[in-house]
Amino acid sequence: MEISNEVKFADLHLHTAFSDGSYAPEGLISEAKRVGLSAIAIVDHDTVEGIGPALEIAKAGELEVLSGIELTAEYNNSEVHMLGYLIDYKNQELLHKLDTLKQNRVERIYRIVEKLKNEMGVSLDPESVFAIAGEGTVGRLHVARAMVKEGIIGSLFEAFQKYIGDRCPAYVAGFRFDPAESIELIKNAGGIPVLAHPYLLRKDELIAQFVERGLMGLEVYYTEHTPEMTKRYLNIARKYKLLVTGGSDFHGSVKPEIKLGTIKIPIELVEKLRRVKK
Repeated sequence: MEISNEVKFADLHLHTAFSDGSYAPEGLISEAKRVGLSAIAIVDHDTVEGIGPALEIAKAGELEVLSGIELTAEYNNSEVHMLGYLIDYKNQELLHKLDTLKQNRVERIYRIVEKLKNEMGVSLDPESVFAIAGEGTVGRLHVARAMVKEGIIGSLFEAFQKYIGDRCPAYVAGFRFDPAESIELIKNAGGIPVLAHPYLLRKDELIAQFVERGLMGLEVYYTEHTPEMTKRYLNIARKYKLLVTGGSDFHGSVKPEIKLGTIKIPIELVEKLRRVKK
């Protein structure tokens, strides 16, 4: 007997080892099946390298994998993350832009390490950061992991709270995109731009500005959204006629407190993404 859509769920915010997660695509898909998901989206930071392997593995059925990405932009010296769903991950313009972002990320690590030393008296070898990142896109989470590994700090949380968070002394805004450019890039790759974890904006009024530039969706359901936040963002999505998405922001053992499938959204929300895509 075919299972009805009413009991099918998705998690549309997952990271692999191709960015700053700990799972290879195969392991991620296996875990997603174990927790009873019917669909997932891989949205690695500024890279699409994990999508091809994941789609190949998913050919066997049972689990749908949506192609996606989480693009990093900056606005007023703070990061803004833009999710892109159902993108053409082989789009040449996208791949060219991602190559630029990859180089920016490498340069940013050197600048962060320099600020840690010069402004906070903390010595960190950049090569230790790159070693942890491996072939994945390197970012602040890798800096935090290197700091923990070398005993500089006791937790990832401490790294972001005291050293490398958006408003901390060693923060470096190292990206060339603004949110509007990220939205345009996603659309040019045939995708649907969705604002990730909007609570981090701290300014809900910016959502209206992004809508004017082509934003199509809002990540309403998110691990760190309180019930009040979820209700507020659901209302904002309705106000601007935005698609509603959600996900756990799973990173594997890197963030063990966040479990895969912590956020499970109805499969109907995925179907709405598909209908818009068509």
